[in-house]
Amino acid sequence: MARNAEVIRQWTILREIEASRGATIRRLAASTGVSTRTIRRDLEALQEAGFPLYDEPGEDAKVWRLDARPLKQLDKTSFTLAELSALYFSRALVECLAATPFGHDLRGAFSKFETGLAPRMRKFLDRLPTLIQAKPEPVSKRDQTMQRETISRLLDAILHQRRLSMRYHSFSSRREKSYSIDPYRLVYAQGGFYLFAYVPLYAQIRTFAVERVRRLTPLDERFEPVEDLSAAVFPHSLGVHQGNPEHIEIEFAPDVAPYIQERVWHPSQALLTRDDGSVTATMDVCIDGALRSWILSFGSYARVRQPAALVKRIARELRRASAQYPENA
Repeated sequence: MARNAEVIRQWTILREIEASRGATIRRLAASTGVSTRTIRRDLEALQEAGFPLYDEPGEDAKVWRLDARPLKQLDKTSFTLAELSALYFSRALVECLAATPFGHDLRGAFSKFETGLAPRMRKFLDRLPTLIQAKPEPVSKRDQTMQRETISRLLDAILHQRRLSMRYHSFSSRREKSYSIDPYRLVYAQGGFYLFAYVPLYAQIRTFAVERVRRLTPLDERFEPVEDLSAAVFPHSLGVHQGNPEHIEIEFAPDVAPYIQERVWHPSQALLTRDDGSVTATMDVCIDGALRSWILSFGSYARVRQPAALVKRIARELRRASAQYPENA
């Protein structure tokens, strides 16, 4: 996690310099909790990475500043027609986030982009999003302003590695609980934001739905990450769940076999086509609600072969569903 901590610290340095329109090395060291020597190395690394940082004499020490237009190199970039079209096509996908706390910022970004287009070119490109569209995921009904504030606080705590006290509504226990957490990162998946945070009380990383965060209070404590989160998120789930993978085997009837074959449902999947046209799929995934819902969505066209516990769980769910529809209905 050391590399991640370095990136977070350097990002914090950039934000500090930009927000305050200049900062001394001593001030940056105090705000990030490292030595002035480390700050000098960070500034050199950022300069080598291409960030337009420079220093100039101040009253007591040199002040480091960031060019007012850090992306001015883009002014020299000429988009090709294909690149411009691709960017507009991507708008259909990006706007799926329009209902999230970032919706206002996304609309502002595209608005700025559009002002640089000639009227006729803009009129032509405005037709492109009608040719390809994306259906957004269901989003939370909770007040988006509150979510935006929550995400802003979480991002600030993540960047500064600051411990938080969190009041959270647990879906499983149906009550609010208080946690002391070390926030690691935010993930957007299936129409919602999820927080990966280390909970010292349980000595493990847990996942929290941001929409169910009721209150955040910064604590006067910093934390050092104890686990590396550079790997893919929810790697063993078809949805948003953390868990150990198990080997599963499902047989799909010929009617739905082509649909199963044309998609990659999970990186671990292997498909075997039978002589009768059916398909047997194997995967190494965690057994969670997302997996069960996926299997049940195929109704009688899917049959779980293993593991035995999953076979029993699916059979029980189907019996319950069948009981909802009497034969004489």
